[in-house]
Amino acid sequence: MKYIKFGTYTGAENMKIDSDLLDEAIAASSKEPVFRLYAWSPKCISLGRNQDGAFLQGTEIDVVRRLTGGRALLHDNEITYSCVFPVSSIPDGESVTLSYKYISGILINFFKTLGVDLDFGENKRHNTTFDYCMLLSTGADVCYNGKKIIGSAQCRKHGYILQHGSILFGYDKEFLESLFHEEVQGITTVNEILPDLAKEEFIKRFENFILNL
Repeated sequence: MKYIKFGTYTGAENMKIDSDLLDEAIAASSKEPVFRLYAWSPKCISLGRNQDGAFLQGTEIDVVRRLTGGRALLHDNEITYSCVFPVSSIPDGESVTLSYKYISGILINFFKTLGVDLDFGENKRHNTTFDYCMLLSTGADVCYNGKKIIGSAQCRKHGYILQHGSILFGYDKEFLESLFHEEVQGITTVNEILPDLAKEEFIKRFENFILNL
C-alpha cells in the first residue's frame, strides 16, 4: 500500500488532494491502494456532495464540499484518513456496505494495536434537524461501546473507490451544538478512550501500522 505522509492543509486543499489521488489512480490504472492521514487548518465544515448548506449562512467558518456523500461534518480536533482502492482489490468490492466494512476494518485493526476494541454501529438515525454526520450511523461506521468515533463517506469512479473519514480526537460540544442547533450525543473520542495518548504519538503509530500492511 502506498502511504502519503501526514500533513495539515486547508479544507479546499485537502479535498483537492483526495480528488487528485483518485484521478491519478484511474489515469494510471493503478492496482496499488493509496492511504493518507491529514488535518485541517483552519477548522472547516465539509458538506456532502448533494447536501444543502443553507443552514450555515451567517457562520464565520471555512466551508468546503466533498466528492463523497453523507452529511455535514466539522473538521477540527480530529485526524482524517483517506484512501483510494481499486474496486477489484476488495473482496465483494461491488457492494458499497461490504467495501466500507473492508476499509473500516483497517482502522479497527489499528485500534486493536492500541488495546482498543472497536466495532460497527447499528443502523440507526437520531432525530436531527440539520443532519450532523456523526449523529447518524449506517451500520458501516465505527463505534466504541455503541458510540460513534469514526464517520466515513465514499464515492466511486471508473472502478475505483475514494473513502475518507473523520477520527474524532476531541470535540467542543458547545461549539458543535451552536453550529448545528441540535444536541450532540452518542459520540466518543480518542481523548476519552485513551486520555494519555498524544495526537502526535497516535499519528506516528498509525503511520507505522499502514507502512507495515
